[in-house]
Amino acid sequence: MTVTRETTESKITVRLTPAPIAADYRQKINTPIPFLSHMIEQTVWRCGFNIEVGVELDKFDLAHVVCEDLGQTVGRTFYEYAAENPGRGFGDGIGIIDEAKADCAVSLEGRSLFGFSSAVEVPPAAEGMASEDLLVFLDGFAQGARATVHLDVHKGENSHHIWEAAFRAFGVALGRAYGEDPSRRGMTSGVAGSITYTVEKD
Repeated sequence: MTVTRETTESKITVRLTPAPIAADYRQKINTPIPFLSHMIEQTVWRCGFNIEVGVELDKFDLAHVVCEDLGQTVGRTFYEYAAENPGRGFGDGIGIIDEAKADCAVSLEGRSLFGFSSAVEVPPAAEGMASEDLLVFLDGFAQGARATVHLDVHKGENSHHIWEAAFRAFGVALGRAYGEDPSRRGMTSGVAGSITYTVEKD
């Protein structure tokens, strides 16, 4: 499944394939922000899906634009994948690295919302990348995937570890939400079932 999002500011291409993870998966994650690429790498390793990323920008290389546009495109790619390959529809996961711990929950019910909380102070930047831009990426994912995503950081002192724990948890939750679950075949994420809209023009 490949999705391309193109505006006057950027052209983002994301290709999603299920397990197994390719041996060269890291070489296929190409963003202009090294720490963002590293966070996507963490997500891939935990969710079991290959996420290939290509980013082309106009003359203004803006981190906010990259994170927002890429987040939305990754989310839309998962949305399109789920339309053809219905999975479990919901999932959660815990991510840890050294002193840092986070948990994440994802639900696919057509309700786009990203919620974030932290029991510790999140440093304003990690490895030269603004923390707010990582939140922008995750919010963009929720919008593109039409998913509800809640991410909560419980412990952490090192900025790199805090975000790595967070994206590990995000990856586990994605793997469970989008992964195949034969026991739930034909079932929807929520008891309300599939959403149907009818539009009549007056």
